[in-house]
Amino acid sequence: MKDNLIKVGISIGDMNGVGLEIILKTFEDSKMLELCTPIIFASNKTVSYQRKYFDINTNFQGIEKIENAISGKLNVLNCWKESPNVTFGKVTEEGGKYAFISLKKATEALKSGEIDVLVTAPINKNNIQSEEFNFPGHTDYLAKELEGQSLMFMVSEGFRVGLFTDHVPLKDVSSHITEELIFSKIRLMNESLKKDFCLQRPKIAVLGLNPHCGDGGVIGSEDDEVIRPALRKLFEEGVLVFGPFSADSFFATQNYFNYDAVIAPYHDQGLIPFKTLSFGNGVNYTAGLSKVRTSPDHGTAYEIAGKGIADADSFRQAVFMAIDVFRNRLEYELLLENPLKTKALEAEK
Repeated sequence: MKDNLIKVGISIGDMNGVGLEIILKTFEDSKMLELCTPIIFASNKTVSYQRKYFDINTNFQGIEKIENAISGKLNVLNCWKESPNVTFGKVTEEGGKYAFISLKKATEALKSGEIDVLVTAPINKNNIQSEEFNFPGHTDYLAKELEGQSLMFMVSEGFRVGLFTDHVPLKDVSSHITEELIFSKIRLMNESLKKDFCLQRPKIAVLGLNPHCGDGGVIGSEDDEVIRPALRKLFEEGVLVFGPFSADSFFATQNYFNYDAVIAPYHDQGLIPFKTLSFGNGVNYTAGLSKVRTSPDHGTAYEIAGKGIADADSFRQAVFMAIDVFRNRLEYELLLENPLKTKALEAEK
């Protein structure tokens, strides 16, 4: 039934990047409109300009209120009346201003339940900064707005990579790796794998912080003194967590296939192998929040903005994942309400 389609809110990111191009390309396929009711938080003029510029045959319906969204159509909620300048490939103050307006309006709708999930197009972390947005990125902003503990989770089919620290300078990473942080992030990951990805007994691999996990303290002591003891305590409480594993060989030996997810101490340690193996098909998912948010695994891509060659597959996958996780959460809640059904499913598995 079209009336029961999941409402997918979409923030446009930096309009000087590839955001609106990949959004319009995604919904050029009418089959996408059979899966959800998409609502772009922007304006008719802004969307019309880019649709004409890229010659994309994506029809849309302009609306003034979310309640007027039409199922089976691409909807554009008018969040501003002016026509901001678009300068493809350039970092401008205007680009950041309207990226935040779009994100703020979409987040408000997500919090109020007017939309079911949020898919965010890429922002520029510099020009979006303001008194209202003083965060390293989407993840931290949404964690504050949705009052949750967030976990950056990169996902591509069965390949999942999370991070203990995300946008933290490398020189500060070791001071952030505490027992408290390890407990928090791994518990978040374990819970997300269960309720968001329907895994009953997820197995989690943890990468070491130092080269060769410190080589017994020769190249650093954090792995032996902080990470390993914390993992032992988590395992004793029933979390299937393993490691730490030496990061330099973990992915090369394809060891990650043996686990449902991998968690890395810092940003590049986890994201370089993930993007090397899955770039263009991966999704950035924010676990641990009360609401569902996904994003493509790439940035604004200024270098190709305005050329009409941006690949929409990662954004498309982000829409699919948002829908899937939303449904999985509903199913998980129903199973919790009916423990007998849960036991039957576990026995069947």
